[in-house]
Amino acid sequence: MHFTRAIVRLPAANFAAGIASAIGGGSPNVTVALEQHARYCDTLRACGLQLTTLAADSRHPDSTFIEDTAILTAGAAIVTRPGAPSRLAEALLTRESLREYFDDVREIQRPGTVDGGDVCEADGVYIIGLSSRTNAEGARQLAGILGELGYNALVIDIRASKNLLHLKTGLSYLGDGIFVVGSEALLADALKRYEVIGVSPAESYAANCIRVNDYIVIAAGYPQLLATLTGRGYRVAALAMSEFRKMDGGLSCLSLRF
Repeated sequence: MHFTRAIVRLPAANFAAGIASAIGGGSPNVTVALEQHARYCDTLRACGLQLTTLAADSRHPDSTFIEDTAILTAGAAIVTRPGAPSRLAEALLTRESLREYFDDVREIQRPGTVDGGDVCEADGVYIIGLSSRTNAEGARQLAGILGELGYNALVIDIRASKNLLHLKTGLSYLGDGIFVVGSEALLADALKRYEVIGVSPAESYAANCIRVNDYIVIAAGYPQLLATLTGRGYRVAALAMSEFRKMDGGLSCLSLRF
């Protein structure tokens, strides 16, 4: 899919007050997080995207992870219902921004929960991960909406994989039938029709990367995956993500691309 736009939200001054990371690593430095976010935005622009930058919202310290609040298709936006209660209002804020770009805006209804980080689109097939944030009812509703829009959905259960907060914590689609996967053993059956680039356990964080038009954007500091992708001829941009990693966030989390 060729992207032309992205929506991002600046990290709030109380970003460190968000949901605590499962991996540890200390409290994020907000000044550094803002610098890293600025470079992220610059990179999206260099990839050809026009950005809508939403103001920081200290009422919602996790709100810079805007991906979790919506799933965007070619013709419609689906506003999610995040699985963490403290994040429910974030989706309502995103909904107002999406109405500027989408005439068709759908919503996940209670008791369903869906985090956008649990949804990976691969050439019109939407893989939905059941997780601690996305429940079975939310997945059912989302699959139904996607079906109405002409897309297929595949639901897989990742709840036994304790190292995955979201599906896309361990999986990214590069296009052309190729996935980058950090938990290949648990996802092998679901991905058997695709080519898989495995990520070593030491570089598991790098499994969350994003294809933005002619570029693959990956987290900096993971030389094995960088060498693999450049060896295959991809144009790769590597970005420092240390402060977002401390809050269980990755590259895909920071934008809604469409």
